[in-house]
Amino acid sequence: MELVIIIISIAAFVGFAVGRLGDRHFGYVEKIGIIPVPHHWIIGAIMIIIGAFYLPTWFGLACCAFGTGHFISDLNDFLHFRFFGPELPHKWKFWSIL
Repeated sequence: MELVIIIISIAAFVGFAVGRLGDRHFGYVEKIGIIPVPHHWIIGAIMIIIGAFYLPTWFGLACCAFGTGHFISDLNDFLHFRFFGPELPHKWKFWSIL
């Protein structure tokens, strides 16, 4: 049981870290070719949905935890219903959530 808690915690932190670093280094990207790039909270929500289908397995738990961390890393854009477009200019902080 302790191992499951450790793996879920690590997956959630890695999801948050990947989301914050993606916001910092790739938040200016509007399009890849002609395809608009969504904000990464959408990718986190998709990961949670995929993980829900495989929830009894390790993959499902890790996918839900990673998606939750990734979603929380871009919570401000979710709360303001930002779906596509570049990140608005802001002071970047790794631990900021709102």
